[in-house]
Amino acid sequence: MAIYGYHRTSTTEQHLDRGIKEITDFCKHHNYKLEKIYTDQQTGKNFNRPRYIVLRDDILRSGDTLIITEVDRLGRNKKDTVEELRLLSNRNIRVMILEIPTTLQDVSKMDNGMAKMILETVNHMLIELYAAMAQAEVEKKEKRQKEGIEAKKLRGDWSDYGRPRIEKPANWDSVIEKWKGGEISAVEAMRLTGIKKSSFYKLLKL
Repeated sequence: MAIYGYHRTSTTEQHLDRGIKEITDFCKHHNYKLEKIYTDQQTGKNFNRPRYIVLRDDILRSGDTLIITEVDRLGRNKKDTVEELRLLSNRNIRVMILEIPTTLQDVSKMDNGMAKMILETVNHMLIELYAAMAQAEVEKKEKRQKEGIEAKKLRGDWSDYGRPRIEKPANWDSVIEKWKGGEISAVEAMRLTGIKKSSFYKLLKL
């Protein structure tokens, strides 16, 4: 009966530290022996994440416990997240969600059948609610992104959408001065600056 943690961020720019600390501190406070925390840094729209797959399919065994900080750290699609939690439960893997205190109580050790049933029902309802909120947040973000794209189209900025800003090479000014003075050709200027033709002429317009 081992205890593992799992934490996820959507991008590599976001830090994993906070979630790792929350799980570690929780285990220390309750004297739980934490084996390891598995992490991924990619979207929570699906469960095709390398470290989570290893944890779920190769590491977790019946009787083990999985600790996560929030429902959306596991997944951000309500239907898939709830189904994933159900599959883990069917494998007799307990999932503790720090943002939902009722999931921290060990239902299997309760003697009162009615109390046990009520707590399980409450847990299911809360998980459904939090999962729905996580999905709503994703949908709201996508809606705003779509609206932003449409606004760019209306302003005529669509051609620049999604393209990274082109940075001028360190030797740009000196090379362009020679090119404008007729000392070198455009092809030679591109070679010296190390940029492609399309980027070269875009930088000239800036």
